[in-house]
Parts: sequence; C-alpha cells; structure tokens
Amino acid sequence: MRRFMYSLVGMALMLCSTAAAQTQAPKNESATNETPLRLGVAGVTHGHLGEVVRRLNRGDFQVVGVAEPRDEYRNKNDLTGRISPNLFYADLGKMLDETKPEVVVAYGSIYDHLAVVEACAPRGIHVMVEKPLAVNYKDALRMANLAEKYGIKLLTNYETTWYTTNQYAHQLINEGKIGELLRINVYDGHEGPKEIGCSQMFLEWLTDPKLNGGGAVVDFGCYGTNLATWLLAGQTPKSVYAVLKRHKPQVYPNVDDDATIVVEYPGCTVQIMASWCWPKSRKDMYVYGSKGSIFQLTPTKMETYIDHRESGTFEAPALQAPYNDSFRFLRAVVRGEISLPPYDLSSLENNLMVVRILDAARKSAKTGRPVKP
Repeated sequence: MRRFMYSLVGMALMLCSTAAAQTQAPKNESATNETPLRLGVAGVTHGHLGEVVRRLNRGDFQVVGVAEPRDEYRNKNDLTGRISPNLFYADLGKMLDETKPEVVVAYGSIYDHLAVVEACAPRGIHVMVEKPLAVNYKDALRMANLAEKYGIKLLTNYETTWYTTNQYAHQLINEGKIGELLRINVYDGHEGPKEIGCSQMFLEWLTDPKLNGGGAVVDFGCYGTNLATWLLAGQTPKSVYAVLKRHKPQVYPNVDDDATIVVEYPGCTVQIMASWCWPKSRKDMYVYGSKGSIFQLTPTKMETYIDHRESGTFEAPALQAPYNDSFRFLRAVVRGEISLPPYDLSSLENNLMVVRILDAARKSAKTGRPVKP
C-alpha cells in the first residue's frame, strides 16, 4: 500500500534523538517517570477543558501555567478556583518562559493550534492539541515541520481514541478476523453545540468558519477520517466526495451543520456522517470485511460476525494503562516510556492525513465533484 507522502515527517518526529531533546527542552533534573508531568494549558475556551479539570487531583500531572489572552475568559473558566490565580497569564510566551512546562495542551480554537506550536516548538516543549490537528493542510504542514525541526512530540487527542470498542475492532482487523476491509461507516454527531448547552466562549469559535475551519464537517468529520486512516494503515484515498448542509441557518448561519463525506480507497469505501442535527448524540462505527463484520455500538459495547457466527452484544476488553487515558498516554510518550506506532490515532502522520481529507471534503462540497486529496 502506498504510504502518505508526508509520513517521513511523523517518523522523523518519533525517531528524534534523546540528545536533541535534552538540548532543546527546558530541563527538569528531578523529573522521573513517576513524577507528575509539568503541564501548561494554552487557551481555556474549548469545552473539552473539563478533561484537565477531572484529572487535577489524580497526581500524574501538575498544571504549572495557563495562558489565555482575553481577560474575561482568563478570569473565569473551568480552572478558576481550582489552581492558583498566579498561574494564569495573558501571554503564552511569558507563561512558557516562567513556568517551563514539559508539554502544553491546547484548549483554544483550532485556528490557534499553529500559534501554540510556533511558541512551544522552538522552546523544546511538546504539544497535544484537541482534535483536529489544524484548520487546514497548510497550517498542519507548518506545524509538522516545526515539530520535526525542534524535535518535539505533537499529538492530537480524540475522545474516540480511548474507546475500548475501537481498540478491539482494530485488533480484530489486524488479526484478519473479518478479512479484507470493504466498507467503513462512521456516525458522529449530536443535536448541535448550542442545543446541548456549550458555553458562549466555546460557541464563538466553534461556529466560526475561520477559527474552526468549518462546522460539523470539522467538529465531527475528523473522527471518522482519523479512525479510517488508522484502520487502513495510512492508505492514501483515491478521492473524497462531500455534501455539506445547513439545516438550521438561523442557528448556525456561517457554517455547515450536517456533513456526509465519502472517502474512496483502492479496496474500501468509507462513509462518514457528521451532524449537529440529530435527535440524540452518537459515535458509532460499522466495519464490513470480506469474511465478517464489526459493529462498534458505544465506547464499551460492540457486536461481531466472525466465522459465520453472530456474537451478540458484548463488552470490549478493558485497556491497560497508559493506553486507557489521554493524559497517562501523553506522559508516557513525553517521558519516552512508549513510542507511537505508524498512523496511531494520536500520531502526526495520521492527523496530517485527517486534515488533508477534510480540506478535500470542503473543496468537494463547493465544486460538487469528487476531489483527489
């Protein structure tokens, strides 16, 4: 299978030498694999900031600084009252220089991801962004080049990475249990960010075509492209065809609220249905092979049809630490305990492909024709 032409960027990132990292990263002589990860937070407007809040007292990381340029959001956010007021900064560079985090997690707009990497990479500070990697492929390549140049890890976090069902599906596929992959259908969405009560500071950029790169096509379309790239081991698609709708223009006047993306591979068709218009939330996936099928129904429940036998609904095997949690995983990667396999869900090469496909999807929707990514 033909590999994605920019896979060397991701591989170079993973293989960067320990010596280079030591000369570029802020030194913390007392840090060991058991000590808390020194964590910086860039931006507070992303609704997923709760992922940090819920883990604050667990002990595997310590928030050493938070950067947020807007006064009203810096003074009132999910971390307010939970960490010292002295840890909040208006300027990202100042926060990095004074607090010296090992890694920064980005919780601002997707558009801001590039600026975060531009600030962190020359300082040797690793970065994990919330999905997707960037608003467009140009920004994504710039980020990848910076990560390679300065020898930092650049990860992308998805909720679906930590679903036991997705991980077990990947295992079964790699074991050849369902044969050659023929079709993958992915459904991701909910009633809409405003309808489910997202905060105003989140909605401000989530519904902005510049700051988010689009609406549902980006917010939920990235999940399916990430999973497909992983399951198909980084294959380059032959074409991408997309239809973007605005069913609720009075609510979301500037971006799409419903997206259908068809990604055609040499032997497999992937259909991604991403929406802010569904009556209830869903994140499920259906994989069909030449010998069987796998239905990922919830984060923990799934069904299979293997060897002409239906399994019925069952619980997927539990994941072991550090592969069961985004921040335990992040610390293990940064501390060198584990390496990212090629096209891992969090990896740079996977997420470069994700943005490449999303770019093609938006172009297809404008032209009405399939686009070669």
